[in-house]
Parts: sequence; C-alpha cells; structure tokens
Amino acid sequence: MQKHIFNQHPADIAEHLESLDQKSRNIAFYMLSNDNKVEVFSYLKPDIQQEIVRSLTDKDLAEVLNNLEPDDRTELFENFPDELIKHFINLLNDEERVIALNLIGYKENCIARLMTPLYVQVKEHYTVKQVLLHIKKYGKKAETLNYIFIVDDHNKLIDDLKIGELLLADENAKVSDLIDRNFVSLVTTTPIEDAFEIFEKYDRFTIPIVTENGVLVGIVTFDDILDRMKMRDTEDIQKFGGMEELDVSYTKTPILQLIKKRAGWLVILFVGEMFTASAMSYYDEEIAKAVVLALFVPLIISSGGNSGSQAASLIIRAMALGEIKIKDWYYVLKKELASGLALGGILGLIGFIRIFIWQKTGIYDYGEYWFYIAITVAFSLIIIVLWGTLSGSLIPFLLRKIGFDPATASSPFVATLVDVSGLIIYFTIAATILNGKLL
Repeated sequence: MQKHIFNQHPADIAEHLESLDQKSRNIAFYMLSNDNKVEVFSYLKPDIQQEIVRSLTDKDLAEVLNNLEPDDRTELFENFPDELIKHFINLLNDEERVIALNLIGYKENCIARLMTPLYVQVKEHYTVKQVLLHIKKYGKKAETLNYIFIVDDHNKLIDDLKIGELLLADENAKVSDLIDRNFVSLVTTTPIEDAFEIFEKYDRFTIPIVTENGVLVGIVTFDDILDRMKMRDTEDIQKFGGMEELDVSYTKTPILQLIKKRAGWLVILFVGEMFTASAMSYYDEEIAKAVVLALFVPLIISSGGNSGSQAASLIIRAMALGEIKIKDWYYVLKKELASGLALGGILGLIGFIRIFIWQKTGIYDYGEYWFYIAITVAFSLIIIVLWGTLSGSLIPFLLRKIGFDPATASSPFVATLVDVSGLIIYFTIAATILNGKLL
C-alpha cells in the first residue's frame, strides 16, 4: 500500500482496499493505525467487513469493535452466526458490551436496531453557557451535534434544540426559555419502513428514539436510514425483476448462487406460461377456422402484460414512498379503472386503424369479414388492457394484506397472469363476435 493512501479520507482508503485481492487487503488493513482502522472499517462493504473480521487477531478485533459506532456494530453482528456474536460480545469492554446487548435485543425490523446511544443530552434548567461547556466535555463521542436533546429528571424526552439556536442565544438564557416542547421522535418498536416516512415528512437529519414511556434511549441519523432505504430498493428491484434478492453485490455473487436465485422464479413463470399453451390448445378449432386470429395474439397479450407491469410499478413505488396504504385500494381501483379504459381505448383504436389501413391499401387481405376482425381486436385490447391494469394495481394490495412483500408482484408475475387470462378473454370475444361468420 502506497504511503500517500494513508493520508486520504477513510472512504477513499476503503475504496482502495476493496480493489485489492483478499491477501493484499488484509495486509494493508493491518498497516493502518488503530484510529484509521475503525474509521476505514465503517466504510467497507458488509462482505469485506466480514472477511476482515475473520482475519483479525482478537486484540485487533477488540480494538475495532470497541470503537465502532454502535449502530454499525449491530449491523455487522447481524451477518454472523450466534456463536461468533457471543465471541465478539466477549471482546467488548463493559460499557460497550451493555450497549451492544441492548441493541441486539430489539427485533430485526425495528428502528431501535439502527439507533446509537452516542448523543448529547442536557436538563432544561441548564443555561446556554452550561450546555456549551457540556458539549465540549462530552460531545467528542457524539455521532452528531446537530441537535441537543432535553430530558427531565427521569430521562424522559422534553424537546430538542438545533445547535444553531444555542449558538445564537444569550449565554445566560436558560434552556427552558428556548424550548416549546414540540418535538418529533420515534418509539423503539417502530418498523424501519415507517421510520422512512417520518424522516421524509419532517425533513430531519436526526430523530430521537424513545421507549413506550417516552424515555430517551438513542438517536437515528439519516445516513443509517439511507443505507437501509438503498438495501430495500435494491431488494424490491430484484424481486420486481422476477428473482430472489442477492445476499451480496452482483459482482461478488458466485455463478451457481446467481443461477439458484434466478431459477426458482423462472421455473414458476415457465409453468405459468405453459397454461398459455393450454389455453391456446383449447381454442385450436377456432384458430384452425380463422387463422387470422393467431396473428394478433402476440400484439394483444403483450399489450395486456405491459399495462399490468406499468400499473404494478406505479403502485409498488407509491407504497414504498408511503403515498398509499392498504385502505386506499378502492381509490386506486377507481383511478386505474378509468386509466385502463382510456389506455385500452387508445390501443384499441390504433389496432382498428391498423387493420383498416392494411385492408384498404392491400398490404394484407383479412377477407370479407375484416371489419368484424377489427372490432374483435379493438374490443379485446380494451378489455385486456383494462384487466392488465387492474391486476397490476390490485395484486400488490392483496400481497401486502396477506403479509407478503408487494414487490413480489413482479413484472413477470403480472405479465404471466395476464398472458393466460388474456388469451381466454381474446378468444371468448372472438367466438362471440365472429360466430356465424368465420367461426
């Protein structure tokens, strides 16, 4: 490792380490100073962190773990088996061990797993001068000094103050004169997903975490929330593409693992598409009598699948952003009903005009019943696009209602559903309109 690398920002050092092979990376990490080890470690990707942890001696590992931010340490522990976690806990000093055990004790999906106990709190009877002296004494270890938290004698949160308000206030003013007891907080058991919405709603960098009784136990910063949002969005995108989420990055995933993650959904979707062939075989007599109907199968089915995928994308994203809840299903139904009819009408009109132009210009002869074929295609497009839109928009609600991730309503899943049902709709409409003519 070149000497000038040591003088770079920890994030740049971490990026350089990640570009090295495992042996060189471990050696380079050992060469860092103790302070640098801790800072650089927090910027490394989770899989690289695990790799380095396994290579460190107990002495070096204890140094890193004891100085690592509690929320970062908790996230690291989540990726190790219980026996290793116990070993890591034993390497911590008494103070850090208590903090680690408290954080690990919370459920995996609750906001308390992301909190840190490193913040500055004061009492309301403090003067501004006392608060500033308190910050100088205890603020070095705090994760952020953007906010100072005010508590009562029982450690219940009363309010928080921006550091700017303190710096601009008279040094003899009391904290009680500066607060209005109107603050934003999260309960320890709040699901992480719900916390995203709170951060976005109030545009906060830091939010305090309290118990059910209002006792201040930690804070969560936006950078930790942002990391989880990126993880959530990555998982959703992978699920929406019709596969299981990857445990590590694409470049770090072995080819066999990649195949395993993708094969399951492909098999399920393939089996689903087999029903498309079954549906077509059921109407083989109609197809034999009117081969022209088969010409429009790809056009009509793909239109339904595309409209379903669009709707599913919009609804899943709106759910992720907290714009709509399960109770809003009827609102979505009405909106997508109108959208589906309009979109289907547009495509149906285009389909009708296409057949009309091809027939009149002699590009293709659809026969004496061309008008009825055009009506069949146009009406089928309206109904199938409407069906695809409604399916794509309502399936996410159904999945969330029964406890599944709405992202599982992936584009391939919706497309397969609409493919099979769309064929039935198409040939049923054709049998009705063309009965006594082509059929």
